[in-house]
Amino acid sequence: MALHRLNSVTIGVPDPGRTGEYYGQFGLRAEDGGWFSTLDGGRQLRVVAAPTRRLVAMEIAVDDPDDISHMAARLRRLELPTDAGPDRLSVVEPVSGVRVDAAVLPRLEQPAAEPVVYNGPGAPARGTSRAPGILRTGPVRPRKLGHVVIGSVDQPASERFFTAGVGLKVSDVVPGRAAFMRCSSDHHNVLVSRAPVNFLHHTSWQVDDVDEIGRGATAMLEGHPERHVWGLGRHHIGSNFFWYLRDPAGNFSEYYSDLDCIVEDALWKPQVWDEAHSLYSWGPPPPPSFITPEDLAGLMAGAHSAP
Repeated sequence: MALHRLNSVTIGVPDPGRTGEYYGQFGLRAEDGGWFSTLDGGRQLRVVAAPTRRLVAMEIAVDDPDDISHMAARLRRLELPTDAGPDRLSVVEPVSGVRVDAAVLPRLEQPAAEPVVYNGPGAPARGTSRAPGILRTGPVRPRKLGHVVIGSVDQPASERFFTAGVGLKVSDVVPGRAAFMRCSSDHHNVLVSRAPVNFLHHTSWQVDDVDEIGRGATAMLEGHPERHVWGLGRHHIGSNFFWYLRDPAGNFSEYYSDLDCIVEDALWKPQVWDEAHSLYSWGPPPPPSFITPEDLAGLMAGAHSAP
């Protein structure tokens, strides 16, 4: 795949300082200019000022200038104005207003995590050692940005933009509701769902394993129970373990591990899922606020009153 990763996202919030403090506690490292970095991916989140919370931009990495040219040609066929140079392109998704940048960047090479050994029935593989997860003491740091989820008032049009225009591939779909799309070997990097207003639902951050999810979420909830949204559980589509938290602006942030990887496109068949069985395989049921965030009515009112 010429597209090879979701490199970064920029989110707008009313109070960048307070929101930035949250992401520092989440495990991202603060950099200059409102940027925050992951262990493996470098600068992958930027927090900027905006009247209401929203996704401002995302950047997708491609292999070479030919990929930029091909993307520009696809976008022209959709009659979308595009600012393209030899190694960079910018276009605005016409429904949500999110700016999508594509840039020629090297592929991300992630060092492999230490393999986790589990005891099983009749197979005490750890011998006399304790489980590694309970011996960890350092703060949890996400390895990379995994995906971003946005709500769109015209989901089919937004999906067409990302597939026919940008060149993402569809991994799985919930008809009339959501499309899981990828620009890497990860099961999904961009998810667009049907919504009554355009908004940022969540960003998702990879950690090593389910113990890191639990440790990270537990640390974030100490003294801040209001941050909890949903988890611990395992998604059905994508298969990953998850735990969702809420930042001060109302955006959700997800720790995840063990996501499906599509290392050979020809061997993966996108599946059509019904909504009732798409969200999770096990775990607590999603709260209503996960499907319809509590501030959605306010975001809708603001959208309707905007000039």
